Amino acid sequence: MKQTAPAPVSFWQALRFWFKLGLISFGGPAGQIAIMHQELVERRRWISEKRFLHALNYCMVLPGPEAQQLATYIGWLMHRSRGGIAAGLLFVLPSLVILIVLSWLYIAFGDLPVMAGLFYGIKPAVTAIVLQAAHRIGSRALKNPYLWSIAAASFVAIFALNLPFPVIVVAAALIGYIGGRWRPDQFTLGGGHAASDKNFGPALIDDTTPTPKHARFSWWRLTQVLLSAALLWTLPMAALISLLGWDHALTQMAWFFTKAALLTFGGAYAVLPYVYQGAVGYYGWLTPTQMIDGLALGETTPGPLIMVVAFVGFVGAYVKAVFGPEQLFLAGAVAATVVTWFTFLPSFIFILAGGPMVEATHNDLKFTAPLTAITAAVVGVILNLALFFGYHVLWPKGLTGTFDWVSALIALAAAIALLRYKRNVMHVLAACAVLGLLVKILA
Repeated sequence: MKQTAPAPVSFWQALRFWFKLGLISFGGPAGQIAIMHQELVERRRWISEKRFLHALNYCMVLPGPEAQQLATYIGWLMHRSRGGIAAGLLFVLPSLVILIVLSWLYIAFGDLPVMAGLFYGIKPAVTAIVLQAAHRIGSRALKNPYLWSIAAASFVAIFALNLPFPVIVVAAALIGYIGGRWRPDQFTLGGGHAASDKNFGPALIDDTTPTPKHARFSWWRLTQVLLSAALLWTLPMAALISLLGWDHALTQMAWFFTKAALLTFGGAYAVLPYVYQGAVGYYGWLTPTQMIDGLALGETTPGPLIMVVAFVGFVGAYVKAVFGPEQLFLAGAVAATVVTWFTFLPSFIFILAGGPMVEATHNDLKFTAPLTAITAAVVGVILNLALFFGYHVLWPKGLTGTFDWVSALIALAAAIALLRYKRNVMHVLAACAVLGLLVKILA
């Protein structure tokens, strides 16, 4: 029997789905995109396969969390700006609330034996997870000696020379631009998802569905979006500066995470070294150990992994007591909200401003040569992050201290489970947490 197109979906029906998605979006960007594909393309048929992949390819070349941006894009395509804003916010808000609670439990009760045992097992697993991320991105991106060389150079630049991550990104983009003109066949590998011939039946937004009026490009609409973006960034920043001053921790967090939001090519793992350099090395908002623990909490909550910034903000403001010793939780919660706002604001702007230009063509989008080179550089940066985590986990008191053989065995087991047997990240974290607790009990 021939399938018919699904009935129109109201804004409130979509809102319920986006809220559900925000609660179940575990598994990192790959898992989140898979959930959206299964629900929106295969099951509900709100959007066709080709239109879904077309939107995803655009989100893949943007800085920022591609899964959250994809939800924003589809919500915008279906229900104008309010649909996109609702979809994007609901993708993030559950994770923010959960992370504020978990961050408070961590900082307030992290020294308890049970918590210490759980994190003792989780930390080696996080090292293995970051190593898996380097392998996953590298196996997709490093397809020729030129890109391998860029990855190696970026590793040396950040590991040996301690160059800032933005410098590495700019250098890689310049190399990619030159390489794309000199050897275009070596720098046009692409990083998006290929078009597909699969068909799951007629969709609400089908291959041949005309672009809605609100999604057509107009200079007036683009101007409105950009002016709104300027106000949404400038007003909170001006309020922070006028109330607290430029040097206050919250103001510096807002400025720092604005820059971080524009550097997340390649996903959260790529920008984490930059966050570490600033939050740990320069500002001292948290310790290396707390950074590892924050990544572990980020892995165990729904939403984009870059939500680890909420943990950074909470811990930094809580420990620094930015509102005084009587308002520690309030300081942490406000800081987590502030950094989340400034981290995710650009993602909404990229979709609402760029979406109409993407909808103007349904040709497949590909990474440009500079972005191909940036992706290669990201592999070296992530490998450095894995070594950084490994150093602090295996030599907790420095190289002059004792090597932690138990942590090494847990990390090795986690790496084998992830790389050889392709086990779920959540399952590996849970198993390692139990192992860590058992070790502390039996010690």
